[in-house]
Amino acid sequence: MYQSIVKSSFPYTTTLTVSGTAQPGSEHSAINMANSFDQNFTFTPDRNANRITLVRVISAKLTSVDPTFYNIGNLSEVKIYLSKEDGSEEMLIAQRGNIGENAGNTIPLDIDNSKFLDDLVREKSIRVRMLYKTRQTINHDANIQVVLGLSAYPRPADTN
Repeated sequence: MYQSIVKSSFPYTTTLTVSGTAQPGSEHSAINMANSFDQNFTFTPDRNANRITLVRVISAKLTSVDPTFYNIGNLSEVKIYLSKEDGSEEMLIAQRGNIGENAGNTIPLDIDNSKFLDDLVREKSIRVRMLYKTRQTINHDANIQVVLGLSAYPRPADTN
């Protein structure tokens, strides 16, 4: 019997807004739905949702998209949570504390890959919530793209 050793990875992306009126030092939240441009694992007759398993985060980064020159160092800390569309079953999957003041427009996040996301990626939509603190007030909103790299393994064939 042949057993597959193929592993696949796929990105989930969303854009979140850092409010220009956010008070420095206080926690603020930005929420949006995420999707994968090339994967859909919802349970429908034409999908292969039951053929993957062990889905987890393997990478996470933030990138300024509007304005592109926004310095992510204006944020002092960030936490990224995933949940079902209604906000239930929320879990922390990435974070970064002590962000350098001159971090630039892209930063990697520290991931928590101990959590399996099998059920979550089978939802029609995944909710992303970013909890953040700003270092200083800015005079405009900034849009930040969150890119989450997820990996999955093929589910072993039933041996019955």
